Amino acid sequence: MSQDENIVWHTQTVSREQKQGHKGHKPVLLWYTGLSGSGKSTIANAVESKLFELGCHTYLLDGDNVRMGLNKGLTFSDEDRIENIRRISEVAKLFVDAGLIVSTAFISPFATDRAQARSIMAKGEFIEVFIDTPIEVCESRDPKGLYKKARAGEIPNFTGISSAFDVPISPEIHVKTAQQSIDQSVEQIIQCLKEKEVIKL
Repeated sequence: MSQDENIVWHTQTVSREQKQGHKGHKPVLLWYTGLSGSGKSTIANAVESKLFELGCHTYLLDGDNVRMGLNKGLTFSDEDRIENIRRISEVAKLFVDAGLIVSTAFISPFATDRAQARSIMAKGEFIEVFIDTPIEVCESRDPKGLYKKARAGEIPNFTGISSAFDVPISPEIHVKTAQQSIDQSVEQIIQCLKEKEVIKL
């Protein structure tokens, strides 16, 4: 008998629907994806602040922060990137089950991983937000000095330089930060959430 055969799903007394009924909004996962330096964390933070002002219950899972705890020890190899996203997808699903609007700000470069994250969510609860910023703009910002190190060969498997980024084909929200301000980007995302009736008009 395998270990999995000894594991049985435990049904909770308080239902998913009851938890969500307390919130006054629908639970969703805002999955921010984009190159390093594209503005994912900046915009995700700004959107969360706006949602908080609107009385929404939220949680933001940031790539660097998660790697300091839950995913500490994972490298940036393709294999570990996949495991990084798998873990965060499962954690995000738990937060959504609790009724929250969850944001994840990760590069998540592989389309297959983003599709896997979408597949474990209920229909309509996964909203892909593509922070579409040209690599030359990301590199000119380079807030952490990572592109400079990657160009010098000091960082292997760096997305956009020595590792691929699968551009989202049909994201629910397509944000072009080189053409609009942070405030405009936030308004675009909030407006989409209103149109999808995640938050009240």
